[in-house]
Amino acid sequence: MNDFEALYARHARDVFRFAIYLCGDRAKAEDITSEAFVRAWNGSGEIRAATAKTYLFTIARNCYLQSLRQSHRQRPLDEHFPDLATGAQEALESKEELRSVLKALQLLPEVDRTALLLRAQEGLPYEEIGRLLGLSLSAVKTKIFRARAELARMRIPKDLKR
Repeated sequence: MNDFEALYARHARDVFRFAIYLCGDRAKAEDITSEAFVRAWNGSGEIRAATAKTYLFTIARNCYLQSLRQSHRQRPLDEHFPDLATGAQEALESKEELRSVLKALQLLPEVDRTALLLRAQEGLPYEEIGRLLGLSLSAVKTKIFRARAELARMRIPKDLKR
């Protein structure tokens, strides 16, 4: 795949969604997404169209893990700003639901969260998830099952429990 714009247009939304569910922070997810595309484009080999999405997910996950290792030197900003919009009850409820899902996802072990997101949000087959995470097929199935069970225990919305 030689066209960066086409690569970005095709996969940026998926990589961003994956990143935001991994880290739970929009700004970090934007940074991870940008970094993933920069690293992919500057990589030594050609990006094959058939595996580009998985390749970008792998890079995004590695960027996320690297940010975790560096996070002990950083302090998070307080993001609790009041919603001043009038009649925003639905938006507020959606924000609260998303916040609770992101918070619950952050309680899962990183590899369980990654496996669940790759399956539920991206629809990747178990075999591909196993290759991406370096796990056996049975380990992937177990991690996804346990992550779903934990989310069910926390009463998280059904769309992530698929």
